[in-house]
Amino acid sequence: MTQWQKSTFSSGTDGSNCVELADSGTGVLLRESDDPTRIVPVAPNALAALIRGIRRS
Repeated sequence: MTQWQKSTFSSGTDGSNCVELADSGTGVLLRESDDPTRIVPVAPNALAALIRGIRRS
């Protein structure tokens, strides 16, 4: 079973307004908590680059 994680900073009282992450064994899985059936596989280095870009903004 995939163990999804979300930020403790997730907004909304029900915690349904966030991006969740999970380890796939070979990369990272992303999904939007509003629509958990749509899962996007991402390479770890691509996710790291995205996070660096967001932090710089």
